[in-house]
Amino acid sequence: MSSARKIIIDTDPGQDDAAAIMLAFGSPEEIDVLGITTVAGNVPLTLTARNARIVCELCNRTDVRSFAGSERPVARPLVTAEHVHGKTGLDGPQLDEPTMPIQEQHAVDFIVETLREEAPGAVTLCTLGPLTNIALALTKAPEIAPAVRELVMMGGGFFEGGNITPAAEFNIYVDPEAAEIVFRSGIPIVMMPLDVTHRVLTRKARVEKIRDIGSPAAVALAEMLEFFERFDIEKYGTDGGPLHDPTVIAYLLRPELFTGRDCNVEIETASPLTTGMTVVDWWQVTGRAHNAKVMRHIDDEGFFELLTERIARI
Repeated sequence: MSSARKIIIDTDPGQDDAAAIMLAFGSPEEIDVLGITTVAGNVPLTLTARNARIVCELCNRTDVRSFAGSERPVARPLVTAEHVHGKTGLDGPQLDEPTMPIQEQHAVDFIVETLREEAPGAVTLCTLGPLTNIALALTKAPEIAPAVRELVMMGGGFFEGGNITPAAEFNIYVDPEAAEIVFRSGIPIVMMPLDVTHRVLTRKARVEKIRDIGSPAAVALAEMLEFFERFDIEKYGTDGGPLHDPTVIAYLLRPELFTGRDCNVEIETASPLTTGMTVVDWWQVTGRAHNAKVMRHIDDEGFFELLTERIARI
């Protein structure tokens, strides 16, 4: 019987989402992708559903089913990030339109059905975008929460602040009500905030190592990263931009690359100034119960070695 960890990737591709999906596909002995569910976020749902299938085809993984999910947040209008990711979400390379089908089943129903059918604790949820699909699944079928092994997410920030507002990281800001539902669900959560992802920069030498692999997937990813990083290079004045989403998959593969601590995390949903803020009790001053393992540090060299090695396997 396979010992690969079963995961569902919930995503809004996005160039960094594509890198995360590729990292999973390059690790088949360790990760079994049961399905990819898409949500509106970086770009609208029609494009995130398209982009997930493009990445599957780039990696010759048309066996992995892709499901379209929520086209808007739980309780507010959709905010997107074409200013970062381009009009398609995967701007950079020339990419063919996908030919593999999108599944007829809604992503939320797929998540619920899978968690009901798999053994308790068998499935890890890997969230790379707004948490809308997960929140709706939990609202529809709250009994699935104890069945989740772990939810490993990219989202939030604390010492690093926000990246879409001074206080909020994009994924949480887009749907703070969904994030609140997830953080109050009792599911074991591992949180990859900006404090971690801003340490993994797509420096030119790192992107060139990926390009030098020479495969269609690797070359396309290098071109995606060159487009994606331009916004953050100007914003932060760094050599390369933060590569957010692959930290989620890297944690499953090499948790020793990360350090953090158990904390209480609350989500701000009301304040016009700090909506979407992840209020992390890092110093344990509130007495509120822990509900997430919050990462703060990463071995960035080890991370890029892992990413490059696994992309080379595709």
